This record gives sequence, C-alpha cells and structure tokens, in this order.
Amino acid sequence: MSLKNTDIVAMKYKAFQKVGEVASQSQNSSQRVRAYNGFTHQILSGGIRSGQFISQRELMVLLDMPLGAVREMIPRLEAAGLVKTVPQRGLQIAHVDLKLIHNAFQVRSMIELEAVQNFVHLASDDELRAIEASHQDILARARSSNSDLANDALLLDDAQSVDWGLHDRMVDAMGNDILSDIYRVNSLRVRLIKLEHSVITPLRLIPAMQEHLAFIAALRQRDAAQASQRLKEHIDSAHNRVMTAPLAQVRGEWTPPHFQPQGSPIEP
Repeated sequence: MSLKNTDIVAMKYKAFQKVGEVASQSQNSSQRVRAYNGFTHQILSGGIRSGQFISQRELMVLLDMPLGAVREMIPRLEAAGLVKTVPQRGLQIAHVDLKLIHNAFQVRSMIELEAVQNFVHLASDDELRAIEASHQDILARARSSNSDLANDALLLDDAQSVDWGLHDRMVDAMGNDILSDIYRVNSLRVRLIKLEHSVITPLRLIPAMQEHLAFIAALRQRDAAQASQRLKEHIDSAHNRVMTAPLAQVRGEWTPPHFQPQGSPIEP
C-alpha cells in the first residue's frame, strides 16, 4: 500500500520534531554540565565559601547560566551534600564542621591509599620524571622569587594546580569512573575545607612541594610501601593543619586571589 503525500509529510514532521527534541535535551544536558562545572570552579577559586547563603538568581549571575540550568543543577549538588535548601533563606553551601572534616579526609585517604598501590606500578618513568620536574620547577620559583610570595598569585595558582593535579591523576589512573566521580565530589568538600583553613599559602608552599617530592621519589623507586607511607604523612599533615591551625592565622597568611565574596558567609 502506497503512502499518501500527507502521510509522508506527517512522517517527516515527526522525524524533525524528534530531532528537535533530542537536540533540546542535549542542549539542556550541556547547560547542566556547564553550570555544575562553573559551580566547582567557583569553589576552587574561592568565589563560593563554606556556609554561605546564596539565591538561585545570584548563582545564575555568578555562573552566567540560565535560571533553568541552575535549577536543574541543584538536585545534583544536594545529593552530593555540597548545598542544602534552607526555607526563607535560599541555598546554603556546605558548612565546614568537625564531622565534614573527618568524613572528607577519611574518604580521601581511603581512595588515595588504594590508588597509590596501582599508580606506583602503572606510571611510566617518563611520566614520573615529568611530574617530579613540575614540582621542582615550582620549588625553584618559590626559592628564587624576589617578590612577596603572598602577592605572587600566578605562582600560588600554579603550585595549587600541580599539587591537586598529582592527586587527581593518581586516582584517575585506576580507570574506575565510579571511584573518580566519588573522589571528585569529595575533593570539592576537601577544597571547601582548605579554602577555610589550609590551601597552599606562601608559608606552606615549600613544605608542601617537599612532601610531594619525597612521595614522588618513592614512586620512582617503585617502592609501594614507602610511597603509601609518604602519601599518608602528606594527607595527615593537611588534616592536622586543618584541625590545629587558627583560622585567623591562615587567612592572615594569604587571602585567595580574585576572591570576591557572594552573599553572606557564615564563619565556621
């Protein structure tokens, strides 16, 4: 039975309609991803702080995203424990307290100490040399800098990228997307904590690089036990600093570059 022209036109219309729906869904998904990535960037750059209240419209402006994309992103943030909705107040960024600190560092330690057992054998000699060289470069820049490190935003940003980059690479090398996703979300919690307490400050830059280099040396020797011990000491050092360093002291050492408070932060 032959199809009438009207039937063919109707079929084409439905096909084009379906393509439009798929394109629209893809665009919405892309906007959600961009909004989420923008939110994580704001955490990493200090644009969003722990305990801060912020409205959906403020997020829309801050992330430069449509309100719809912001609203669709919020359930993901709530599920990850990064924000919560407070009636009559709006959204509150995760509040840094002792429980969050303990839980976040425990998860970090569990994942990274598992990851190092793989990375110590998987990483190539060339990769480890490159990682070591990037750390030595930061250390050399810090030691030879004639300027005030507290005002050297580029060096501090580069040091933070090198620091976090090693940890992220080690976890991703396991090839387990589920663990990588869990680690990424937990890293946001850890970095929220660090923005309140112990990011790489000028006084911490050189010791942090030295801790990493000791860890990298164990990796290059393919000594899994020593690498694990060095990594544990590094994580414990960060954890202990969070627990013991007075917040005012750390903020006095360094205020994150480009930090522009949004909303009304709540002190931890």
